[in-house]
Amino acid sequence: MAESGHTSPRRVVITGLGVVSSIGVGAENFLHGLRSGSSGAKPITVFDVEGFDHANGCEVTGFRAEQWIKHLDTDQLGRATQYSVAAARMAMEDAGVDPADWQSRTGVISIGTTDGESRDLDQLVEAEITGGPESMSPEQARRVPAGGLSAAIAQELELSDVEAGTIATACAAGNYAIGYGYDAVRSGDAEYALCGGADAMCRKTFSGFYRLGTIAPDRCQPFDVDRKGILTGEGAGVLALESLDSALARGARIYAEVLGYGLNCDAYHQVAPNQESVGRCMQLAHANAGIKPDQVDLISAHGTGTKANDVTEARAIREVFGTNPPKTISMKSMIGHTMGAASALSAIGCALAITNRFIPPTINHVTTDPECDVDCVPNTAVEADLRIVQNNGLAFGGNNAVVLFGRYDGEPS
Repeated sequence: MAESGHTSPRRVVITGLGVVSSIGVGAENFLHGLRSGSSGAKPITVFDVEGFDHANGCEVTGFRAEQWIKHLDTDQLGRATQYSVAAARMAMEDAGVDPADWQSRTGVISIGTTDGESRDLDQLVEAEITGGPESMSPEQARRVPAGGLSAAIAQELELSDVEAGTIATACAAGNYAIGYGYDAVRSGDAEYALCGGADAMCRKTFSGFYRLGTIAPDRCQPFDVDRKGILTGEGAGVLALESLDSALARGARIYAEVLGYGLNCDAYHQVAPNQESVGRCMQLAHANAGIKPDQVDLISAHGTGTKANDVTEARAIREVFGTNPPKTISMKSMIGHTMGAASALSAIGCALAITNRFIPPTINHVTTDPECDVDCVPNTAVEADLRIVQNNGLAFGGNNAVVLFGRYDGEPS
């Protein structure tokens, strides 16, 4: 990348948001969905669910790829790539940037994912089983590589001086991607970053979680004593990051400041979270952001609604924050588990919560599990003066990522 000439780290702010979700497409619709405690849960239609005892999920509806994708042929893009490209254009437009203005500037595109274009892979496998290899679609095969999630953004927006990477760290990948973009802008290696995550619902992932016994029959109830698991979801969240100086110079709206992040990988177990490691990741994030636990006003938890995750995460939170932790919510109660998009969409929710001074609810809540013992803001959003918000992303294999966001009140850079 180009030499920046900066001698000290730059402050990094969020100036644009792009959202494709089951409770709204676009930042404004997503904000309305979060405020109202909307649910994206509905019967799955995107693949054959015959043979499953229950099959609810959080599908995206009302999304028209051609509304956002102007230069690429949408038929040549897998569904997850359509989501990521659309969300990136939304984020750039929301930031008030003409793509031509960033075409001559050095940038980073970092997109996290769990499955890449697994829906295409599902269909290729089905075609091979039913009709042999000769029946497999070459067009679908070309769409499968996960690198297309980020490369297609550069192609669609005609950004040539960019590093475009896809980060496949499963359910924490969105936070990983945000951390990567933050580092690039903070150091001066990039003038801007488009970062986040994307995944489309697929039979492979649903079946895997179903076989693990972690798919809820009808709704996701994080931290509830009667929770029964996750609902798989889909979508994309992309954030436009730039330096504070850049944002101020062009009079941009600033949603929030990225304060820092922490990453670790304990490799403790394929699917079971490790309390000590989760707590350590939070501490790393606090140290990187230069804040103390008692400064955090809200935690957007990973909060999957499984027995193991919620108890382990809640215990790790109490280990770090003490017996009176901040309010701890799960947006997955509304949008389901969107895999690689999960922590990116939650990050966008955090930015919207800071700007609009409210806390999104954890819906479907009846009785808090005593083993979790957190105030999850049940069922109804509340107004709140949020200054620092923590976003947790915890993934299979012990891949943990925590990002801290802060309110920007016009302090000088």
